[in-house]
Amino acid sequence: MEKKIRLGINIDHVATLRNARNEDFPNLIDIVKILKKSKVDSVTVHLREDRRHIKDKDVIEIKKKNILPLNLEMAATKEMKEICIRQKPFACCIVPERREELTTEGGLDAKGQKNFLGNFLPAILERGIRASLFIDPDVQQIKTAKELGVNAVELHTGKYARLFKEGRFKGELRKILSAAKVCSDLGLECHAGHGLNFLNVTNISSIPEISELNIGHFLIANSIIFGLEETLKRLVKMVNYSGK
Repeated sequence: MEKKIRLGINIDHVATLRNARNEDFPNLIDIVKILKKSKVDSVTVHLREDRRHIKDKDVIEIKKKNILPLNLEMAATKEMKEICIRQKPFACCIVPERREELTTEGGLDAKGQKNFLGNFLPAILERGIRASLFIDPDVQQIKTAKELGVNAVELHTGKYARLFKEGRFKGELRKILSAAKVCSDLGLECHAGHGLNFLNVTNISSIPEISELNIGHFLIANSIIFGLEETLKRLVKMVNYSGK
């Protein structure tokens, strides 16, 4: 039986390259057009509080052009909620954020912030914006996400990716398998992302309950060597598979 997993591509680091010269090249809309041509399902951008890569105008333009559904990654702040409501992306993913981090270092503590998120999320969900929480593969976090009424969770695969390089990933992969099953049992969509690449992605995309992957840094970096279309072609082929 054939399974087609949805693929979202994060273009934050295209913006990083663009910002190095304060110019409009590479142009993000041109990149989104290539993603569309390559049969990618959605485009992801993380509008950080410090605007280190994606800028407000990028969110506005990508949403206005509407070439691909927009998934807005954002911290749970008043400013970001207002931007999300105003721009009305197809989806938003709530992520933890610290200004000093190089990249998102772990999952959101939905359980510890349940009361806050319970007040934060309704204004987004009521406007028809699909909401997900970026969490570690932890049963209690998943159960909290369900109680908060979000549409999906995105399992943080960063620890798995790090352990994969060390050849010690099987325990973490089992956690992801179990977490994905819990999502399915609870009726939550299960997505996954962070640190995924050609070497480690197949283990994750082969999990039946995972319906969407979000991949960014590796793909953009690999594109410098092999080109964006060729990299996407290989990735799309790898994550669409025939199960038994």
